[in-house]
Amino acid sequence: MGNAKSTVDSGELMRAVQVQNKQRRLRISHRAVALFCVRVLRSISDDAGALSVAFVNARQMRAINAKYLRHDYATDVLSFSYKKILVDGRPFLGEIVIAPEVAANHARRYRTSPEKELRKLLVHGILHLLGYNHETDDGRMSRLQRKLLRRKLLVRSLPLTA
Repeated sequence: MGNAKSTVDSGELMRAVQVQNKQRRLRISHRAVALFCVRVLRSISDDAGALSVAFVNARQMRAINAKYLRHDYATDVLSFSYKKILVDGRPFLGEIVIAPEVAANHARRYRTSPEKELRKLLVHGILHLLGYNHETDDGRMSRLQRKLLRRKLLVRSLPLTA
């Protein structure tokens, strides 16, 4: 795994991770989400690329899930991987779509905080964009996800929600 550097300039954040908040239930700190994603990427690889993160409401997530995966329900996270696309000279890994409303419901069910659930979903989405697949890898992705979520640099990141 690469080195997780602690300093990231604002320009690098904007080039590496674009964040959109298209829902109103939870205020999202764009900078904190971008910084968290950059730290995850750097923990895995020194040159992992760029990605996009969109936060949507449950209705929007249900429509996206139905359109692309033919599942008629709102899920908590979806990842859409792209190949051979460059953004500012970096490989564009793809998009992560998260429904904070669904994540908050899961957090209550799992007796954790919505903040921790969002961090887990971001790591999960990033790992999928990097080619990991928990359905076929005999637990490798899940083990790496747990390992990353225990890292002090990630645990002590800025709050993702305002």
